[in-house]
Amino acid sequence: MGERVVVAMSGGVDSSVTAALVLEQGCDAVGVTMQLAGSASRCCSLDDADDARRVAEGLGIRFFVANYADRFREEVIEEFADAYLAGRTPIPCVACNTRFKFHYLLERAGAFGAERVATGHYARIDTDPQTGLRRLRRARHVEKDQSYFLFQLDQEQLARAWFPLGEMSKQEVRERARRLGLATAEKAESQEICFVPEGDYRSVVESIRPEAKAAAGEIVDEAGQVLGRHGGVHHFTVGQRHGLGIGDANRRLYVQRIDAARQRVVVGDVAGLDRREALVEQVCWISGAPPVGAVRARVQVRHRHRGVLAWVEADGDGGARVRVRFEEPVRAVSPGQAAVFYDAERDEAVLGGGWIGETRS
Repeated sequence: MGERVVVAMSGGVDSSVTAALVLEQGCDAVGVTMQLAGSASRCCSLDDADDARRVAEGLGIRFFVANYADRFREEVIEEFADAYLAGRTPIPCVACNTRFKFHYLLERAGAFGAERVATGHYARIDTDPQTGLRRLRRARHVEKDQSYFLFQLDQEQLARAWFPLGEMSKQEVRERARRLGLATAEKAESQEICFVPEGDYRSVVESIRPEAKAAAGEIVDEAGQVLGRHGGVHHFTVGQRHGLGIGDANRRLYVQRIDAARQRVVVGDVAGLDRREALVEQVCWISGAPPVGAVRARVQVRHRHRGVLAWVEADGDGGARVRVRFEEPVRAVSPGQAAVFYDAERDEAVLGGGWIGETRS
């Protein structure tokens, strides 16, 4: 038997096929399911662990469940709630991937005598022939690409990560699962945040932070005129139009920004959503070091955003804070979301990324 590899098995078809592909490469695969959000979750739940176990048994590999539910609540779910209360729009999948799949699971891999972890992410890793550094690249089939969620991975983690699905389409993955007779071949995948049932993130915030229910405030226009009241800033995100609770037959109003310190939601016309500049904080660079001077990149400000060309330049803090100047206006750039920088020429390689803070029109 060859190299021992831990496979992150979430109970879905992607991780199931990943385990099979690791075996096909002659490796000694060890399946591990990380129980994260409990039985109410749509991902990494007890039911998913059962599905992963069935696949592992069918493939003839060892299987373990690692309970990280308490840590996940503290480091992901509570941070998610606090971000909404601070007027930001969080993206918990980044923290889940970086901290759990590529930090905690890599730690656990050592206990199994494994140096690498294989996951079902649609992304690719290779080595830059000029620098010898690891590169994170988009998946071959961009419609499933998940590199946006992985911008915090460092060189050591990339050296120990394996993405067998990076060259495959979802259809090819399902076809492989069917041929192998895997129990998860037809299992549907959820597009929601795993711990937010039915997409009702407001209820999640209020269950974690009950004081949010009493955090009422004002809805105002750009001039400060009060148009109505709201039941908490966690009900809103930048660019939101529906559910504002204010009626104006002559205007379509959108959330422009959220002033959590004053419990104010500022609304205005759609043109007010356009942004030319953003300050991005806690920036991680895939190479391990920021570029010298300004770099032109394609910047993606949310997962399904097509990305726009922009200039990215350090704004102090040793490259951990940058100013992004978009070459064309970008609509609804939301504080709390990730801004991920891709190579401007080929739009494949991830240069780095960070968290959107202040924005300017």
